[in-house]
Amino acid sequence: MMLFKLSLKNIKKSFKDYAIYFLTLVLGVAIFYVFNALDSQEAMLQLTASEKAIISLMNELLSGVSVLVAIILGFLIIYASRFLIKRRKKEFGIYLTLGMGKRQVSKILLMETLIIGLISLVVGLGLGVIASQFMSVVVAKLFEADMSRFEFVFSEAAMVKTVIYYAIIYLIVMVFNVFAVTKYKLIDLLTASKKGEKVKTRNLTISVILFIIAVGILSYAYYLATNRLDSLDLFGLSILLGIIGTFLLFFSMSGFILKLVQSNKKLYLKGLNIFTLRQINSKVNTTVFSMSIICLLLFFTITIFSSAWSINLSLKKDLVYGTPADVFITSYAEDTDSIKEDVLDKVGYSIDNFSGYVEGNTYGFESVTVGTLVEPILDDVLKEYPYLMVDNFLPVMKVSVYNKFASFYGRDTFTLNDDEFMMVADYAQMVEFENKALEKGVTIKIGDKKYHNKHDECKEGLLSMSGNKANAGIVVVPDNIDINSSEFVRSYLAGNYKGDKNKAEENLMKYMDEMNSHGAVADTKIDIYTASTGLRAIMIFIGLYLGVIFLISSAAILALKELSDSSDNKEKYQMLRRIGVDDRRLNRALFTQIFIFFMFPLLIAIIHSIFGIMCANIIMESMSVTANISSILTTALLIVLIYGGYFLVTYMTSKRIINEK
Repeated sequence: MMLFKLSLKNIKKSFKDYAIYFLTLVLGVAIFYVFNALDSQEAMLQLTASEKAIISLMNELLSGVSVLVAIILGFLIIYASRFLIKRRKKEFGIYLTLGMGKRQVSKILLMETLIIGLISLVVGLGLGVIASQFMSVVVAKLFEADMSRFEFVFSEAAMVKTVIYYAIIYLIVMVFNVFAVTKYKLIDLLTASKKGEKVKTRNLTISVILFIIAVGILSYAYYLATNRLDSLDLFGLSILLGIIGTFLLFFSMSGFILKLVQSNKKLYLKGLNIFTLRQINSKVNTTVFSMSIICLLLFFTITIFSSAWSINLSLKKDLVYGTPADVFITSYAEDTDSIKEDVLDKVGYSIDNFSGYVEGNTYGFESVTVGTLVEPILDDVLKEYPYLMVDNFLPVMKVSVYNKFASFYGRDTFTLNDDEFMMVADYAQMVEFENKALEKGVTIKIGDKKYHNKHDECKEGLLSMSGNKANAGIVVVPDNIDINSSEFVRSYLAGNYKGDKNKAEENLMKYMDEMNSHGAVADTKIDIYTASTGLRAIMIFIGLYLGVIFLISSAAILALKELSDSSDNKEKYQMLRRIGVDDRRLNRALFTQIFIFFMFPLLIAIIHSIFGIMCANIIMESMSVTANISSILTTALLIVLIYGGYFLVTYMTSKRIINEK
């Protein structure tokens, strides 16, 4: 009982020391609960079976990610515990001097760890439950679900999972703490405050050479990431070189950063800059590995989250464009001239279920392929896209038929002379080199007649429906073309439901299997929306989950390192105070140290992220996904809130430590 009371007293006395530790535990528990409680949201949302299936899949993926998150949090909590033990070594030494055994000291630490853990768990779960209600709104907005049944939701499954994972992590932490205390000698505990980390000085010439090598490695990694995405091996190499280059950069800069500043005497000798800069150099010098890991975590946070958010915004925008009708049916059967007559009538689906519809055909000709269209620049195209299928037929459609679909979709219609053709496309990569070919002039031949391009660029448009811009090109020609030489015919029908969309969709689904047996496939707006929304949700939540955990880990490691250094260097600040340096200047010197210490890995991570986002944008463009500046701004806000919050707490706690009497 006495040890329990002593533990409670110690927690109250050292609560400010536990601030970063407590904040990290609470945020970790809250985030873990929120992302494992997503499946509970469907209980209050009116979702379709497909949407519920997507949320179930997303929850399974997040459960897998949670294992990685638990491992990261476990290492983070152990790292934080090391700081607390180091901070209290002298206190533990006094306990031993007063006659306590190591077992009793271990029990005190065990009780303190358990009490802090339980408090953190309760507060974290409370915060997580509140935050999960806001997450319900996010889920509902993503799935455009009805929120009329909104009610407070508590996920018992998420709570149980959080408690189990947390208990396992904390059990390991407690064992680690007990082992750490028992292995220390009394003399080490009593003199801990007088010992600092050994600062290793590095040869200046070697450091400069390594810096040049690091810059060269990173430059090559940036080049591979933004210019050689055609090879998966080279992409993997760029990541490996980025990791090696980052480590070498921090290792080399720790060897000459102080020498560099010392060359500017005016800056170096101003105020407390000598003290401040030597402190910063010491920190960087002793945390090369940690700073490298933190920098990479921040890089992954910025790149993953900004890319996931860009995909979300782009897909959301493209959905409206890519689904101009409720249903789009394609027949791949060679004997289909009219989907209404050859498919729908045969399966017994009434065309009266549509409030309006339009149908037509496209044709395939051996003389109209990807290769013939880009013939003026074919060699250049093959150099850039060596695997381009140049023999693939391009669909050819009569202008009157295309205009019927365009009018139905609410898009521009066109006119052509008897010897002209035009391209309609929206898939970014294809449009790029199709436009280059059209600028040089293209002639195609259908039957005995030749046609030249009317426009020097593709016109944006589509025929089939898709969740993104996927129209690689439709060749629109005059109505007088000779279709007798065509190799195949594809038939299409676009229609809008009459009455209740969901009921009409359910009705159509009853005929799907029989339609498939006739060689027809139907794409519906509801299905496309559901699939796209599912992809967006998975990207956002996994990106946010990992991004926030990486960000918390990075900030917490920096914060704990800084607090540890502040504790070790308290005597240095007291000495400066004794020779006449006022508290205002000391606090400003401390603020500068912490600011630079936090900003250094973030700045390198931002430079990495510029090229990382460029790489992600190239990959996304190949999927017709465009980058969005708001994704970068959202990521920046996340960093300011979490990273900046840790910075402020670290500064306030460090200031209290150095001002202790």
